[in-house]
Formats: sequence, structure tokens, C-alpha cells
Amino acid sequence: MSGKTTGGEIDVSTLDAAISGAVIGPDHAEYDDARRVWNARYVRYPTAIARVADVEDVVEAVNFARDTDLRIAIRGGGHSYAGHGTCDDGLVIDCAAIDHVEVDPDAKRVRVGPGATWADVDAATMAHGLATTGATVSSVGVAGYTLGGGTGHLVRSLGTGADNLCAAEVVTAAGAVVRASDNENADLYWALRGGGANFGVVTEFEFALHELETELLAGQLVYRIEDAPEVLRFYRDFMADAPQAVNCYAFFIPLPPLDVFPAELHGTTAVDLVVSHTGPMADAEADLAPLREFGEPILDAVAPTPYVDLQQAFDAGTPSGNRWHSKAQYISTLPDDALDALIEAVHPIEGPFTMAYLEPLGGAVAAVDPAATAFPHREVPYSLHVLSGWTDPDDDDAMVEWTETVHETMTPYSPGGVYVNLLHRDEAERVPEAYGENLDRLADCKATWDPDNRFSVNQNIEPAR
Repeated sequence: MSGKTTGGEIDVSTLDAAISGAVIGPDHAEYDDARRVWNARYVRYPTAIARVADVEDVVEAVNFARDTDLRIAIRGGGHSYAGHGTCDDGLVIDCAAIDHVEVDPDAKRVRVGPGATWADVDAATMAHGLATTGATVSSVGVAGYTLGGGTGHLVRSLGTGADNLCAAEVVTAAGAVVRASDNENADLYWALRGGGANFGVVTEFEFALHELETELLAGQLVYRIEDAPEVLRFYRDFMADAPQAVNCYAFFIPLPPLDVFPAELHGTTAVDLVVSHTGPMADAEADLAPLREFGEPILDAVAPTPYVDLQQAFDAGTPSGNRWHSKAQYISTLPDDALDALIEAVHPIEGPFTMAYLEPLGGAVAAVDPAATAFPHREVPYSLHVLSGWTDPDDDDAMVEWTETVHETMTPYSPGGVYVNLLHRDEAERVPEAYGENLDRLADCKATWDPDNRFSVNQNIEPAR
């Protein structure tokens, strides 16, 4: 349901008085700003937004929502493709102010609040030459990313973000504060590592950290679309035997109007290989040499690069306030006909902020048993994500149709399954596909920790009955 609400008969002043943060209702001067989310396609009118300041505020907000039978939307960094950081006629628990990042370099651990972004974490941990797997856009929030699994530049080397989650502090639907780890509430800990925001409000994450050089050999190799068949065939064969330290995304993008590209190519579709190597520079030079020596790129921007810069390289291309549509699926095989079909489907690329990309998995991801965490998709070699971005609402239908067409073109090459963080808002029917054989156990955990499905504004897992 969509439409402006005045909050009905619910008096949110009692919640405002109970928390140290602020409660923003429809009559508040900041309401319109407070209700906006990253994806401008989702315009919602919550009863109130609770800007919580600490775990005690979260407890009060959860209890208030339960006692007044309000829906709960949880907002961390606010970067959800599906717009799940807001809702109509409910309470948004906005955790942005709980953004602490506390590094223990000796223990190689970091404790992170749910309002922190990956820019916050990367800056704090790399000051000690340490890192954990984070998102490839630094404005992405730590919370939603991790709870859905979490992939990025370090995923083949270090595993998913969820694999690196050591413990979590959680406010449950009953308003209790519990700790989840291997030794405490182990079923909840298992579910949090990939099961999304279905089980409570996580008010602190504790991650394992790993030593990482402050500079990596990383960057982009950009090719004309005419060279795409040969480039992608080479890319496929290269990644099949690439060392675990190598990661390389294959993007289709519209070339931006930058001086490094010929003017006549601005706005045209290009293939962009985004490569990184987590090992020593000498190893990186040797391992990436075949890739860098192949073909005739119009840009070779691979060079020693600070890790924090690599993590922020995509930020400008994914601004808040655009309209976005996301479709994704795992890809089990990339024969020549699959690559040819993908090239034909994406070209010409539609929308100034649109991208379609192959993300390689394997490595440390595949080393974990699919049943060890809620994130089950360990054996697939690639994820394909088609993300269209535009600004004019009049273009909605055309952009969604283009995105869906590219996705459907590649479905014959998918074994099924999808990374839950890449689902858009209207894909509830694909949630079982996201969790596969882990779904029944997740439903049991949901029944234990949220039997009334209070946390339902998400890619929802129904509690077992």
C-alpha cells in the first residue's frame, strides 16, 4: 500500500520521550528528508522514523512497534536496492547514528555499529594494515550487506562478509538483547550469516580482520564493445585458472565523458575488466600479466592502488537519489553462445548509470560448506547482476523492460539461485531460490526468534508453523 499517512491514532510522542535519539513524524520539518532512501523509485510514508542513538533506543523502538502493532523497517546504511529501509504506515528504525568502528589490531577484530558504511570501516582498519571483505561501493552500509552474505573485491581471497562475522549483538522481536556467536545462540549466529534482516536488529557486528597491503595492484582494462567477444572468451578462460588472490569483474558500462576516452566513444557501450590482486606486488605483476597483455584496451589503468581508493572507485557511478532496478542470477557456465547472447542483449546499454556485470566467485567462497552459514551458493562460478540506473520517472517502464530482457536472456545458463542482496522489492517468489536447501532451517530459526514475523520488511522468510 502506498499513500501519505498521518500516523492514525498512534501517539509517537511516548517513543520520542523514551529514547535519547529523535522521533520524526509526518508533521516534523525533517520528515520528507528522513523518509527518503537511496533508490528514488521507493517513495514511502512511514508513521514515524526513530533515529536511534544506542542499543537501548533500539529496544524501546522495537517494543513500541510491537505494542502498537506497527510494521518495522530497519535502516542501516540505507543502500538497499529494494528500498527496504522504509515502509508505509510503520516505524522506521534508523540506525545511522550507531556508526562506531572500533579496531583491535592485536586481536585482528573490528566491532562495527549498524549505521557504519564500508568507507568508515575501510579507513579505520587499513590504518593498521588490516581489512575484511566489504562492498565495492563504500557508501553501502555494513549491516544489510553482511546479513545478506556480502561479496566484493576480497571475496575470493577472504570469503564473504558473513564468513568473516565472528559475533553479533541483536535486539530480538521480544525486545531482548542477545549475543550470537559460535558459543552463544549458535542457531541465530548461523541465520544471521546470510539470512538477511529477518531475525532482529543487529546493533553491533564483530568481524575478523586480515593483513592486507595498503596498496594493491588493481584497476581497469577498458575495451571497445566490438572487441567484447574475444575479450570475454579470454576473460572466462583466464578466471577459470586464476589464483585465489585474483579477482576480476567483467562490466558492461556506458563510457563516461572523460578525457581518457576518445570523444567519439563517450556514451557508447564498453567492456570494463575491473581487476585486483591481494598478494605481494611481484606476484600480482606475474599473475595479471596475461590479462594485461591481451588485446588492445582503450585504457589500461591497472597500477599500484591504495585499497581504500579501490573500494571507492564505483561510488560516483551509484549516487543516491537515482532510480534503480536490479535483476540477478547465478551463472553456472559461460560457453561461447552465452557470451554472445549477453553481448547482444546489453548493447546498446540503456541509461546513464546502467551496468551489467559478471562477478567471479570460487576461491575462499567455495571452500566453505554450503550448510555452514545461511549463505548457500558456494559452488557457482559467477553471479550476473544487471543494474539499471536513470533519473526520469517517465523512463521507468522502458528501463525495467530492458533490465528484465537482459536477465531473461541469460536464464538458460543459470542453475537457479540468486544473491539475496541483489533482489529487487517485488521478487518475494525468489526468496526460496536465494536460500535453497537452507530455507527450512532458516524458517525454523525465524519461528524461534521472530514467530510473529515482526521483521518482515525485507526479503522475507516466513516462520515455520
